[in-house]
Amino acid sequence: MASAFPEIYLVRHGETEWSASGKHTGRTDIPLTPAGEEAARKLADRLQGHSFVAVWSSPSQRAFNTCLLAGFGEGALKKDDLAEWDYGAYEGLTTKEILAQQHGWRLFRDGCPGGEQASDAGARADRIVSQLREIEDNVLVFSSAHFLRVLTARWLGLPPEDGACFVLDTASISVLGYEHDLSEPVVRRWNER
Repeated sequence: MASAFPEIYLVRHGETEWSASGKHTGRTDIPLTPAGEEAARKLADRLQGHSFVAVWSSPSQRAFNTCLLAGFGEGALKKDDLAEWDYGAYEGLTTKEILAQQHGWRLFRDGCPGGEQASDAGARADRIVSQLREIEDNVLVFSSAHFLRVLTARWLGLPPEDGACFVLDTASISVLGYEHDLSEPVVRRWNER
């Protein structure tokens, strides 16, 4: 169902070697796998017929190359605030490996030593949400899972820690928008593959 109000399309990047293996990939800039590239190309068909006044991407190659392969690279703007969560000492580790070191650890609750806390990612998300609301038109955003989850929580006015309630697959499309007016932000669609 089309909306009379602006919609924000969120696209998680295609598969990387680390996303496939469950390693936390924050600031390590690794490429898409061949399967990730193919999924990114297929996004073009899935996004066909939608128009956007702006296309924004995380500066990571996994996000920006997903944007390029989906056919939205021309005019796309890289925004540092769209970078994935900084995992600090947990960069490149799986959740299982982190739990072996830090029993009971939860990213959205505990954050990462030497990296970001949920409030840090939330502050970046707040800046993006503010810019999106100023545009008042459709925008396409390419980024990574944990940051997009925080962005969604902040879009809804929830604390950044509530991003834990949303899960995103690679090359998924989600849509944020409004219900009755611009004072009612909602999730219109989520994690479509």
